[in-house]
Amino acid sequence: MFTVGVDLPRLPELPSRLRAPQPGWAETTDVVVVGSGVAGLTAALHLREAGLHVTVVTKVNIDDGSTRWAQGGIAAVFDPYDTPAAHAEDTLVAGVGLCDPAAVDVLVNEGPARVRELMRWGAEFDRNADGSLMLTREGGHHANRIVHAGGDATGAEVQRALHAAVRRDPWIRLFEHALVLDLLRDAAGRACGVTLHVLGEGSEDGVGAVLGRAVVLATGGMGQVYAVTTNPVVSTGDGVALALRAGAAVTDLEFVQFHPTALVTGAASAQQPLVSEALRGEGAYLRDGDGKRFMVGQHDLAELAPRDVVAKGIHRVMLAEGSANVWLDARHLGAEFLEARFPTIMTSCRAAGIEPTTDLIPVAPAAHYASGGVRTDLRGRTSIPGLYACGEVACTGVHGANRLASNSLLEGLVFARRIATDIAADLPPQTEPVTGDAPQWAVDPAVRQPLQQAMSRGAGVLRSATSLDEVAATLTRLGTERAPSDTASWEAANLVTIAAALVAAAACRQETRGCHWRDDFPITDEAWCGHLLATVTDTGVLTETWEPLT
Repeated sequence: MFTVGVDLPRLPELPSRLRAPQPGWAETTDVVVVGSGVAGLTAALHLREAGLHVTVVTKVNIDDGSTRWAQGGIAAVFDPYDTPAAHAEDTLVAGVGLCDPAAVDVLVNEGPARVRELMRWGAEFDRNADGSLMLTREGGHHANRIVHAGGDATGAEVQRALHAAVRRDPWIRLFEHALVLDLLRDAAGRACGVTLHVLGEGSEDGVGAVLGRAVVLATGGMGQVYAVTTNPVVSTGDGVALALRAGAAVTDLEFVQFHPTALVTGAASAQQPLVSEALRGEGAYLRDGDGKRFMVGQHDLAELAPRDVVAKGIHRVMLAEGSANVWLDARHLGAEFLEARFPTIMTSCRAAGIEPTTDLIPVAPAAHYASGGVRTDLRGRTSIPGLYACGEVACTGVHGANRLASNSLLEGLVFARRIATDIAADLPPQTEPVTGDAPQWAVDPAVRQPLQQAMSRGAGVLRSATSLDEVAATLTRLGTERAPSDTASWEAANLVTIAAALVAAAACRQETRGCHWRDDFPITDEAWCGHLLATVTDTGVLTETWEPLT
């Protein structure tokens, strides 16, 4: 690895800790799991099966993360004519050279067993008349291998099943309305717990600590760094920001996947309804303002090309037409089929005054999924001993430069199990945390909206050196807006941290690859076949190092 030879834009110095009162209370457990989506709850259940006591910390309620919003399904090989090798090939193609083949091999080969495990915990997937799993297809896949539930409500069913399983176990302690603040480390540098703010818990101000022999980050994504996103309002990148403050390596942050088809409602909202890729998988078409199917001829899979290809195709049409959206045509699929297969989408469209059986559906790209995150190995271990990460907060190497559709829930299931196995095999005794004099601050919550708007303008679907410099200047200004410590100000500090790291990586990578699109470097350049690793020094300086693929 070596320092990147590209001049970074001027960015704000970042905190090494959030400014918060000293913990007024503490609890001790074996393992602290931060996050309550598919990755966090799966990890908790496997850790309990290993006989460990687990405390799950979640930001609002147990069901308020991204998992329940997942519509399409889980990609796994159940068709006897499909193979893990074919699933791996589709994943590698979508990742445009940056996937870790070993991680992909783990994903596709262990995935079916993890889905069966999920069914053992109570998840009920859609089935054919003969009882076999009903499988569909999504973008980038060359086979029907998407398991789904409730038509287009897979995430809700997965969340329901995991939630119920967790509630049945009295040895899983749950803290809801708990915002994680910072990682605690012992004298040897090993993770030994977290500080957090819990509404109504302990002392008057609610700040406390949960001490554990290992910490698992499963905090989800960072979509709220943009003005238009499919992510819920809780997705403010808290886990990645915590890891950066602690000195952990974070990688591939420039690869933010914009879902091609978010519903355009015309209403100002922090979260846009998703129009699942599965709708195109079942035969819906994308049309421009003249009614032409513009993806035909751009890729052999047309509307089912990988998400970065479709998002770019839509963006080009919108630029050429000066329009706010393109159109998704599902009218020919028929009312009966749409009602049965896509009840969630039908409800969202009708709430916006759109009737999919007779109307074209207005859609546009929206920030959807972070392919990068806290760097881990194949057992979920980060660069900090005792700290693990899984789910969207992690970068396991599975997604590369662009996640293949429906590999996200699968990744959470597979790597959560691997983390639990690794922790159970070698869990050291509890140690005592030590604190230092690192820079601490919180940010005025009023910076949130201008930050999101600047990121969407200059670091969204289309980027350039000029646009990224403009975003960096805005972040530098906004990062100086200090505020008293509270939940909103801690979230704002996390957003500034995430935005700065993302902009730095996007400015460094002088090529177009996957879901990173540089207008000034429009070609994929093999000289950039490698990873950018971000870290924050003890003094708050963000650094980028380059690791070429061997």
